[in-house]
Amino acid sequence: MKRIALFCSAGMSTSLLVTKMQEAAKKKGLDVSIEAFPEVKMEKLIDDLDLVLLGPQIRYAYKRAQKLCAEKGIPVDVISSVDYGMVDGEKVLEKAMKMMEK
Repeated sequence: MKRIALFCSAGMSTSLLVTKMQEAAKKKGLDVSIEAFPEVKMEKLIDDLDLVLLGPQIRYAYKRAQKLCAEKGIPVDVISSVDYGMVDGEKVLEKAMKMMEK
């Protein structure tokens, strides 16, 4: 099972997007775990993750996340503001799956 974490300021604003991503994963029959967390928990959780996505509102944390993830070989990116705003779980999931293939 692949484990995807979405980080935002408090871990709450991404919860709807997580739900939409989980629905899309279920429809596609993907074996993934998708959860949202506050950005401050990233360092504690990083060892158990396969992919890290940041909410656009914490874009400022990208360099720190990139450094943490690079040490573990974990892909990381900032979610597109448009996809985030539209709560396009399918599109964000698609991007996540492509990132994990590399």
